[in-house]
Amino acid sequence: VRSVGDILSLPPASPSSSSGPVQVIKVNAEKERASLRCMKALASRGCVDAVSQQMASHPQYLESFLRTQHYILHMDGPLPLQYRHYIAIMAAARHHCGYLVSLHSAHFLRVGGDPLWLQGLEAVPPRLQHLDQLNKVLAHQPWLTARSHIQALLKTGEQCWSLAELVQAVVLLAHCHSLCSFVFGSGTDTDPVPLPRTPNGTPPGYCLCDAANGNVSVPQPLTSPSEHTTRRRVSVVCRVRLNVTSELFHNRWFPETTVAYVEDEEEMTYSADPSRFITDPEFGYQEFARREEDHFQVFRVQDYSWEDHGFSLVNRLYSDIGHLLDDRFRSVTALPSSHGPDLKRATWNYIHCMLGIRYDDYDYGEVNQLLEKELKLYIKSVACYPDATKTPLCPLPWAPLKPSERIHVNLLIMEARLQAELLYALRAITQYMIA
Repeated sequence: VRSVGDILSLPPASPSSSSGPVQVIKVNAEKERASLRCMKALASRGCVDAVSQQMASHPQYLESFLRTQHYILHMDGPLPLQYRHYIAIMAAARHHCGYLVSLHSAHFLRVGGDPLWLQGLEAVPPRLQHLDQLNKVLAHQPWLTARSHIQALLKTGEQCWSLAELVQAVVLLAHCHSLCSFVFGSGTDTDPVPLPRTPNGTPPGYCLCDAANGNVSVPQPLTSPSEHTTRRRVSVVCRVRLNVTSELFHNRWFPETTVAYVEDEEEMTYSADPSRFITDPEFGYQEFARREEDHFQVFRVQDYSWEDHGFSLVNRLYSDIGHLLDDRFRSVTALPSSHGPDLKRATWNYIHCMLGIRYDDYDYGEVNQLLEKELKLYIKSVACYPDATKTPLCPLPWAPLKPSERIHVNLLIMEARLQAELLYALRAITQYMIA
């Protein structure tokens, strides 16, 4: 636990005392929960990734986030694992998020993905290429999402999608688009930190649930001269460690496999140019409020909401994901804040407003009253332009802000954007189903 605390730059929790203040006990419990969540991440991935480190100051939310992400990427679902990670690559590439593109490229190879697919969209099956248009629209101008996009993907033919597959793909796209905002806002993509090692932990890249499912094979390195380099020390965002450090450890976890041991640790790194996974790179966010076209109407939550419509639809077509997503939304809005619930509500509604979603029962004058100009610029930058190659990140205007409060703002932005994309996509699916 202490090593995890060191990784997270958190002091280890001291033993609680029945005579101590209730607040101290609560703080210690929160730190222990953060350590537990990151120990699980440590066990399943061989490292605590940069995103989890950032979110660890809010352990209750981190638990909900990791549970949802694990379910989407690894648990039962209609899409093969290779497809899931490749869709994540496509989503992250829309915002040139090198961190997520590299991360999911490595996972794509680990689950047996074809290395040729990483050459670009032209190398993948047509059904994945067909998803590009929906990916582009959801990432930058989600109000353009229409029934025609859904119909084009579900039309009959060998390369068509099933409705269940498409719903999982939509959830993946929205999850990764919004995660790009968090990565951008927290500086994870622009300031990569070498991932911590686990010298005596679970084999890197090996998940404990794999053993329960009878999967005990060691991932084999997939090399491509143009993409992979092996060196002693590297400073990159994503790395996949393939060596096992002790024969005893190997015999415990992989009794039926054989590996070659090396004295010096070597690391296989993977990096990819995000631009190869997208088309129409100039397509981006435009001011919804300033559009002159009449046919783009405001999305009114009173007509189609997450609670009354989106939740039930996505939960019916993709079992249990509605509950997991709803828990994320509730967790982020329940996080304590020194700035009060009114400011959180103003932030959430401001993001939705920029994406064309309005609440009839909300006074939008509160947005200008509660959000300073600099804060609004920051929120807009992270929510609508999370591309470090094009957009310099405005600093948060609250100078004495604690790190946990800065993360809180970025979590609000991420979840509000996630819900907005889901609302547009699920409404289009609903329109297709009733047409």
